[in-house]
Amino acid sequence: MTAETRPLLILGTHMLALEMADLISEMEGWHVEGFVENLDRERCSAAIEGLPVYWIDDIGRFAGTHHAICGISTTHRTGFIEQASARGMSFATLVHPMARVSRKSRLGEGTFVSAGVIVASYTTLGRHVFVNRGALIGHHTAIGDHVTIQPGANVAGACRLGDRTYIGMAAVVLDRIKVGSQSVVGAGSVVTADVPDCVQVHGIPARIVKESINGR
Repeated sequence: MTAETRPLLILGTHMLALEMADLISEMEGWHVEGFVENLDRERCSAAIEGLPVYWIDDIGRFAGTHHAICGISTTHRTGFIEQASARGMSFATLVHPMARVSRKSRLGEGTFVSAGVIVASYTTLGRHVFVNRGALIGHHTAIGDHVTIQPGANVAGACRLGDRTYIGMAAVVLDRIKVGSQSVVGAGSVVTADVPDCVQVHGIPARIVKESINGR
């Protein structure tokens, strides 16, 4: 680690966390110093890529020196973030150098923008949004907190995505559509009409296939 880099812990110990560590290695100003586990303490007994794995209850000692970023993309990521926040952790906002984010757009704390992503102008991404590789987000769009947008998804202009929504791989959300909080848009779906809260939609056009979704 050089004097110009800040230490970072990744919340998660599975494949996405490893991919994020690789992406972060290409971002100036940050240096991954370990991973954090919150479900299986046995995973803390072995290093990952030569880096330590810390149990969630033990990371409070890093609160004054390190930042965190969430390295899971499921609808249950919110709980992990809340655990780290309760232990005093601050969160980094990270944009890969191969992404393009308009200077007229805003990103919230803890948001991660992967390689190949384009975020158009006058768009707002909330706190702890995860935008996976190659996703497109149009202009004048508002995305809530704890949202996941998976690879190749295309969210058009003037859309509204509620908190804790999940947009699957290669899904398309047409312009001016609202997707409700905690809802899931299935991979490859095309959303042509507003989606209510707490449902799963799938297909072309996307239709409700499951209700009472809990996006935590």
